[in-house]
Amino acid sequence: MTLASPERATTVEPVLYKISDAECALRLSRTVIYGLIRTGRLRTVKEGRARRIPASAIHEYTALLEREAGESK
Repeated sequence: MTLASPERATTVEPVLYKISDAECALRLSRTVIYGLIRTGRLRTVKEGRARRIPASAIHEYTALLEREAGESK
């Protein structure tokens, strides 16, 4: 998202991702995302009826993948 002002444009990183946004960020399918959520590998929060993925959860998941890749060597 970009916040425009007459002087400059500022890019704001999302704090909470929609499932569809997480698909794009992680380059994974909707089915895989929901599988990760179901197994507890990807943390989510609820706001009303909406399910969101915190940016920190995406970073934690990628760190988990890196650790797992290091263990397999």
